[in-house]
Amino acid sequence: MSIPHSRALRAKAGTDLILATKPFAKDDPWRSWWAILSTGFLLIGALAGTLWLVDLPARLVCSVLAGLLLTRSFVIYHDQQHHAILPRSRLAEGLMQVFGLLALSPSSVWRSSHNHHHNHNSKLRGSHIGSYPIMTTEQFKRSSRSRRFGYLFVRHPLTILCGYVFMFLYGMCVNPFLNRPARHWDCLLAIVVHFAISAALVVYGGWTTLLVTQILPHFILHAIGAYFFYAQHNFPGVSFKDKDGWTYEKAALESSSFLRTGPVVAWFTANIGYHHIHHLNARIPFYRLPEVLRAIPELQSPKTTSLHPADIVRCLRLKVWDVETQRMVGVSGL
Repeated sequence: MSIPHSRALRAKAGTDLILATKPFAKDDPWRSWWAILSTGFLLIGALAGTLWLVDLPARLVCSVLAGLLLTRSFVIYHDQQHHAILPRSRLAEGLMQVFGLLALSPSSVWRSSHNHHHNHNSKLRGSHIGSYPIMTTEQFKRSSRSRRFGYLFVRHPLTILCGYVFMFLYGMCVNPFLNRPARHWDCLLAIVVHFAISAALVVYGGWTTLLVTQILPHFILHAIGAYFFYAQHNFPGVSFKDKDGWTYEKAALESSSFLRTGPVVAWFTANIGYHHIHHLNARIPFYRLPEVLRAIPELQSPKTTSLHPADIVRCLRLKVWDVETQRMVGVSGL
C-alpha cells in the first residue's frame, strides 16, 4: 500500500499540473503551416469538385468531404485565435481572420466570447457567454414559461443540429452586430460575404450548386461544431460550481470531457476531443495534445464521452444542474 501512497504524494495537481503542460505549449511553425496549407489545399479541391463535377453523387461526396475539411480548418482557426499556433505571424492572422468571416465566426466575436468561456467554464454564474446556458433545477422551476422555452430551445437536439442557422449565422453574426455594431462590424461583413457567395453560386450553377458548395458543407461544419462543444461540457459526470470551490484546473478536468474518437475523426476534428487538456492549457497546439496525454499520467483518466449513439443520447438528455445531487439531470417531472 505504501507505493500507491507515495505516488499519490507525487501526483501533480493545481498549478503544478498546469506548469507540467507548459513545455508542450510550443508552436512548431513548419508543422503549423503544413496543417493550414495541406488542409486548405484539400478543401479547395473538394469545393472545386462540388462546382465542376457533372455527376451529382460525386458532387455530394465532395460536399461532405468539404464539410469535414471545414471542420478541421475551423479547429485550426480556433487554435490560432488562442495563439497556440503561429502567434507572431501576421500572414497567419490575416488568413485566419478571412476564414473566420467565411465560417460565420468573425474574430471579434470568437475571441471575446471564447476567451470568456475558458475563464468561466463550469461556473453556474457567468458561463453562458460563449457557451450553452446553465440553469439549476430551482431556477428552472421558478422561471417563466417563455424563459423555459428559450432555455430548452437552445439545448434542443434539432437546434444543435441546425447550428448553421442558430449558433453561427444568428448567434455569432446577427445578434452580436445588432447589440454592438461598432465593435462587431466584422459580423455584418461575414453576413454580407456569406450571402454574396450564395447569390454568386446560384447565378453560376443554380440552386443545386448552392446546396452542394455552400449549404451542405456549412451545415456539416456547424452541426459538428455545435454538438462537440455541447458534449464537451454537457456530459454524464460533468461538474458545475458557484464561485466557492471553483479553480481553473478543476474546471478543465471536471467540466471538460475527453471525447473519444477514432483516428479519422480525430484528424478531421484536429484533436479537439482532447478537450480537458485544451482547457488546462489553451496554448498547446492541437497536434501536441495526444503527446501531452501520453506524457502526463494525471491526465490519463479523464471524464469521457464518445460519438456512440447511446452516449450522444445521454448527453442530449441533460438539461439542468441539480445542486442537491451535484449532477446534470433532465427536466421531466420538474
